[in-house]
Amino acid sequence: MDISITLIIVIITSLVSIGAFSNQKLLNDLIFYPPSVKAGQWYRFFSCGLIHADAGHLIFNMLALYLFGAGQNKTGVEYIFIALFGNNGKWIFLLMYLLALGVSLLPTYLKNINNYNYRSLGASGAVSAVVFAKILFDPINGIGLFFIPLYIAGFLFAIIYLFVSSWLDRKGGDNINHSAHIFGAIFGLAFTILACITLSEYPVLTAFIDQIKTMNPKDIIQFGR
Repeated sequence: MDISITLIIVIITSLVSIGAFSNQKLLNDLIFYPPSVKAGQWYRFFSCGLIHADAGHLIFNMLALYLFGAGQNKTGVEYIFIALFGNNGKWIFLLMYLLALGVSLLPTYLKNINNYNYRSLGASGAVSAVVFAKILFDPINGIGLFFIPLYIAGFLFAIIYLFVSSWLDRKGGDNINHSAHIFGAIFGLAFTILACITLSEYPVLTAFIDQIKTMNPKDIIQFGR
C-alpha cells in the first residue's frame, strides 16, 4: 500500500499533538520559545510544528495539509513533485515542509529573541508553504473555507490571504502568528520555483501565467460545486 509522506506527517503530528494536549511538560519541551532557541535549542524551530493549541487548530492544519499535499486522486504537491523530480520528489516535498517550519519562524525569532513571554506552536507556516506551492501549479482551481460554498480562484485566494494576514499581523492581539503564515507561504513559492528551475525542465512561472491568461472569467469566483 502506498503511504504518502503527507499522510505520515499528518499521523505523527496528530499523535504528538494529542499527547501534548494532556502533557504540559511535552508541550513546554516542544513549543517555540525564542529565549530557549537563543540558548541553543534550535530544534524548537521544527518541534513546534508537532503540537497545536487545541483539536480545532490541529484538524484545520492537518486537513489542509492532506488536501493540498496529497490531494484527491494524488493531485497534491507531493505527487506533483514526484511527477517532476522522479523518486526524489517525495523527499524534496519533505525537505520543503521541514525547511518551511524553520524559515517561517525566523522573523518571529528575531522579533522576540529576548521576549520571555512569547511562545508559538503549530504547523501553519509549513502548511501555508504547501498550499502556495499547490496554487503555483494550479492557480485556477477554486479554494474556499470549509463548509462555505464559495470558491475563489487559487491565485486570487493567495493575494487575499497575504493581504489579510499582513493586516492582521500589524493589528496584532489575536494570539495567532500571522507572520509565520506569510513567510511560510512566500517560502513555499520560492522553494518550488527554485526546485523546478534547477531540477526539472518544467516552466513553472510560464505555466502559471498562461493558466491565468487563458482562464474563463467565470472561474474566478464559484458558488457551490
